[in-house]
Amino acid sequence: MADRRTTTRTGSTAVTPAKTAPAPSAKETKALAKQAKVAEKQRRKSSTDPADMGRFKQIGQAYKVTREFDPQLPWVLLTAFLLPVVVGVVVGLLWDHLVYLIVMGLLVGLLLAMMMLVRRAKRATYKRYAGQTGSAEVALSMLPKQWVSTPVVAANRQRDVVHRTIGPGGLVLIGEGEAGRVRQLLQGEARKHERVAYGIAVTTLVMGDAPNQVPLDKLADRIRKLPKVLQPNQVTDLKQRLRALDAVRPVVGMPKGPMPGDPRHVRGARQATRGR
Repeated sequence: MADRRTTTRTGSTAVTPAKTAPAPSAKETKALAKQAKVAEKQRRKSSTDPADMGRFKQIGQAYKVTREFDPQLPWVLLTAFLLPVVVGVVVGLLWDHLVYLIVMGLLVGLLLAMMMLVRRAKRATYKRYAGQTGSAEVALSMLPKQWVSTPVVAANRQRDVVHRTIGPGGLVLIGEGEAGRVRQLLQGEARKHERVAYGIAVTTLVMGDAPNQVPLDKLADRIRKLPKVLQPNQVTDLKQRLRALDAVRPVVGMPKGPMPGDPRHVRGARQATRGR
């Protein structure tokens, strides 16, 4: 049989068109999709990121991490769960609505226990990271989703650092380190940010336990309670303008905080209490 391949000659060199790979069949496509699904399922199963976990696994991980720093946690949760149940049984026996009130007691007890777990988990997280360089990142991770945080936007050789967060309360810079040095670092960063903020005030906070400083466990609440001065579209616009400032910065040669795994588990447990 004659060879039907065509060639194109350029001078004395023959060029043969490359063969294209045949398209996979429907069966092969289905098999590849199944393999990808299995691989993704395995990845999520072995992942330590709460975003990849189910609700019950998030709660279990938050409990496990919190108990390491809060030995009283099992008894606190048991008391929080049983108290509404006992009240429901007692009131049910008196009012002759036992089954209904027991069910209500179980539901209220479960909700109360979850609320206590979230509160104790936050407390244990702050206790774990207190005093570590970059620990302000832990508090920033506790802020609502409306806040966009950037850890360690500036640092010096003494490991004093400045973090940034943007949200309804405006543009906030948080310094941590030795009070005198970090205030100078904050002032310099505030001037840089004011040049691109176009009239938006820059709030500066120093994290610490000394007077006129904000403790780690109070930092998120302090930021969250700032007067609302920005709308969501203004936050997005400001975030875009700050990219230009970050683009010309030298690379900060230090780790960005204490790798806050626990705050993510706290957030996961908190999401599990209210659903997704």
